[in-house]
Amino acid sequence: MKSAISNLQFLKLGGSLITDKTTTSTPRLDVLARVAGEIAVGLAQNPDMKLVLGHGSGSFGHVAAKKFGTRQGVRTHEEWQGFAEVWYQASALNRLVVDALHKAGLPAVSFPASAAATTENGKVVIWNLEPLRAALEAHLLPVVFGDVAFDTAIGGTILSTEDVFQHLAPHLNPERILLAGIESGVWADYPDCTQLIEEITPASAAQISNSVSGSAATDVTGGMASKVEEMLALVQQINGLEVSIFSGKEPDAVRNALLGDRIGTHIGAGEANA
Repeated sequence: MKSAISNLQFLKLGGSLITDKTTTSTPRLDVLARVAGEIAVGLAQNPDMKLVLGHGSGSFGHVAAKKFGTRQGVRTHEEWQGFAEVWYQASALNRLVVDALHKAGLPAVSFPASAAATTENGKVVIWNLEPLRAALEAHLLPVVFGDVAFDTAIGGTILSTEDVFQHLAPHLNPERILLAGIESGVWADYPDCTQLIEEITPASAAQISNSVSGSAATDVTGGMASKVEEMLALVQQINGLEVSIFSGKEPDAVRNALLGDRIGTHIGAGEANA
């Protein structure tokens, strides 16, 4: 395994933040422009920071993915047509994200999993990360996103942005993973949303598992419960890794998170691996 890249963070712009998940293929262009500007400011204020940016598919990819059951496997002609439709929708949103970053003066370069990753039963087994690593070393901004992937066991599948982060993190060793959505964090009483869980560790996870639910809108990759589970696995695997799940709706929240503010729900390994 190659050496870690210093001062590296992963940031995800959730589909709930950058699209209207209740209306098919509806981007929130004003939010994209604002958040791209905040990322630019954050990187300018901390020039040593390196960043891998990810984004969800929101109302673009998830609707087609649910219709064709793409995440569960691709076999028939109709399912392969669905696979291509999910790719098309996900890549259409990716272009809008990259356009917003470009307008904010950021040197964004897209790294779609569909072109580089091979999975087996939904888990990445092959992905040449040297181009992505080279982009980081050249101070470019690699952009990854929820995407389809060819699978040696089930034909095809979908990798969520969290799946992508889960594969990249052990190879690149980020210091922090920031997941920006529209929720203020992880709620103990969703959908009432009156009790925010400020801290989750492996030790406390079992106590809150019954209160952490999925997504209120179409989400074929598992919603909040899946995000928490995947991030808990990573903080136990990567020494010193910290994760924040927070809302990117408020102006400057994304910038402040990038610059180290602890907002939303914090996920860490706890004292055992601290």
